[in-house]
Amino acid sequence: MVSSKWFGSGAVELTYRDSHGVAHSNIFYRDQEHTLEVVDGGRAWSFDGDGNALRLAYEAHRIKLAHLFDPMLAVHTSLVRPLPHQITAVYETMLGRQPLRFLLADDPGAGKTIMAGLLIKELMARGDLKRCMIVSPGVLVEQWQDELGDKFKLDFRILTNEDVHASRTGNPFEDNHLLIVRLDKLSRNEELQDKLANTDWDLIVVDEAHKLSASYFGGEVKKTLRYKLGEKLSAVARQFLLLTATPHNGKEADFQFFLGLLDGDRFEGKFRDGVHVTNTQDLMRRMVKEELVTFEGTPLFPERCAYPTLHAVG
Repeated sequence: MVSSKWFGSGAVELTYRDSHGVAHSNIFYRDQEHTLEVVDGGRAWSFDGDGNALRLAYEAHRIKLAHLFDPMLAVHTSLVRPLPHQITAVYETMLGRQPLRFLLADDPGAGKTIMAGLLIKELMARGDLKRCMIVSPGVLVEQWQDELGDKFKLDFRILTNEDVHASRTGNPFEDNHLLIVRLDKLSRNEELQDKLANTDWDLIVVDEAHKLSASYFGGEVKKTLRYKLGEKLSAVARQFLLLTATPHNGKEADFQFFLGLLDGDRFEGKFRDGVHVTNTQDLMRRMVKEELVTFEGTPLFPERCAYPTLHAVG
């Protein structure tokens, strides 16, 4: 206690400091007297606290800072043996971008699921990710759940109709922090999308993201239901990662729409040859099979060769 000031004989103003040294002032009346008790002041450094609680606190703090001592914590705590291109994607290209708005477009077989799993686990270790959603074609949701569970010990739940109807809060996106959602189930259900719009996510990953397509037709913009969903996902995600092996359909205007999901201001409007230039160096990485090698430099895939067909001339 710092000081006391009486107001007559029925009230007293007490000024005191708490354990953090912050000053407080309260007025107490006679009818509150029974709620007060005299506490003997202890020594400032008595070391008589709960040792187990202290041990738990500093162990939690040590784990929180583990990434500072092990820059590849997710690699060493997961059941994976990542390849060079997977490590460079996560630790050199994506992890340093905060917030991340990125298109990972490596060729099929590069292991984009593994790269996404490493990224998710690293962000968790850094305290930067609590709520994460994977949006995937329906045939791949079980594969995503198994890969993330078996290799990274990440317990993602697949959103089902039962989850929607039995939601404790009325919004299944609020009930689950680690969620896998079927792409078409969400793109065709406006009621679910309305619930999604009332949530926030630290990271949303969209697999087979080329399905989120839009194009110009007859001078008008034609947005598919999937593309409209992509816009809503982008709006509620602090970090947004698109995965696809086929990012470009040969039409630069369509590709510009696609990149608009990552940065709508930068890729606004219709692309015009000779006027616009699409620079994706800071938004996209693409490696083809010929570039994918092991740590020993051995190619991961056989060389792709095209041989001319000879026809006999009669």
